Amino acid sequence: MNKPETWEAWEGQWVNGKLPLRLWLGGSDQSAVFVTELPGAKPQKAAIKLIPAEAADADRRIERWNSAAQLSHPHLLRIFEWGRGQLEGTPVLYVIMEYAEEDLSQILPQRPLAETEVADLLPPLLDGLSCLHSKGFVHGHLKPSNIQACNNQLKLSTDHLCLAGEGVSKKESLPNVYSAPEIAAGTLSPASDVWSLGATLVATLTQQQKFQQDAEQKEALALIPEPFRSIVQECLRWDPKQRCAITDIKARLGSAPTPGARTQAPVSNLRSATPPASSMRKTESHFPWRMLIILAALVLIGVLVSRRVLMRQHEGANSESERSQQPVQEGNATPPPSDNSAFQRNQGGDSRGAVNKKVLPEVPRSARMTIHGKIKVGVRVDVDSSGKVALARLVSPGPSRYFANLALKAAREWEFNPPLVNGQAAPSTWLLRFQFGRDSTEAAPSQQ
Repeated sequence: MNKPETWEAWEGQWVNGKLPLRLWLGGSDQSAVFVTELPGAKPQKAAIKLIPAEAADADRRIERWNSAAQLSHPHLLRIFEWGRGQLEGTPVLYVIMEYAEEDLSQILPQRPLAETEVADLLPPLLDGLSCLHSKGFVHGHLKPSNIQACNNQLKLSTDHLCLAGEGVSKKESLPNVYSAPEIAAGTLSPASDVWSLGATLVATLTQQQKFQQDAEQKEALALIPEPFRSIVQECLRWDPKQRCAITDIKARLGSAPTPGARTQAPVSNLRSATPPASSMRKTESHFPWRMLIILAALVLIGVLVSRRVLMRQHEGANSESERSQQPVQEGNATPPPSDNSAFQRNQGGDSRGAVNKKVLPEVPRSARMTIHGKIKVGVRVDVDSSGKVALARLVSPGPSRYFANLALKAAREWEFNPPLVNGQAAPSTWLLRFQFGRDSTEAAPSQQ
């Protein structure tokens, strides 16, 4: 189990003859994650993580999963089952968890979060960490990919938990951009989670992930509004003893005025295969991302439609005025066209664009068998004047990040005949509506 590209081949296999690997979600050199089903009268969808049984810390992992499974909190991902198993004769460790539809790391490549979104993200995140610390645990791996959405609730992953004061293995102590500096020495404490929280806030608000050095921290902090700036400063203190506690962060948030929505940075042009999962809807303290995007899209459409109507009325009034003032020339009884699009059509052009190349997602049969009903995904594509897709982003990701990924990947391959403006090819924007079923996939384009 050391080649992530081979994980997908395990789809359709069974662990211990009772846990099906329905759909591959991702993997690394050390693990692979699949969609599975918990057995019972009504099978429950879940996620299963597989790890080599010969891992040096195999016994310790099982002990940690056993401890983590005792936790019960609305903002902690539940662990249902764990142990040792067999997969095609290969011994593995497995842990079965709640299935999370998406995570924060899927959004950040596309855009930073607005202040109001971060204000909604922090309370449940802090509550989950408080629960862990009060029970003697340290998360140890706090970062955007481990902040997940499950049934419209924000939840922290729990499959990496450690006991406070417990030494970490050499592999676990390998640093990353979110890990506290003391982890390199094999030391973990609640203060380590506080550092990771500060680093996560920087990435969430600025999309920057380099802040290990003082100069980098100052550059990132300059982009962060209050009260988050002061929270980050207290979290990213080099000495763990000088960092703020979770209760201090809650107090700062409680005393701070509600942040107003700031102007968001332009969507990144990074053409990542990871979708900007924007569908964690706000329910009590949950993410408002899907609702925000839908509302923003509706407002934008309304503005564009209003502008177009007003412009047409204005152009029509000007045209009538010009015709009434200009004498009809002899031998030219037909007045010149006042509508530019009509003029383009008369010249053999098309004022509207058209689809030139339509690409449907390639869906494995094993993935189709997981579909119940229809899965609908909406992708907005910005098309340049050559007809190529310059940027694709999800506007309606649907219930499955896997199928959202497939739709996003296919949308980037579409090609268009660009619309004509004054006889010249112009950029355009399209909405591609994908619909996945057990037997087929459909796609309906509409120019915006």
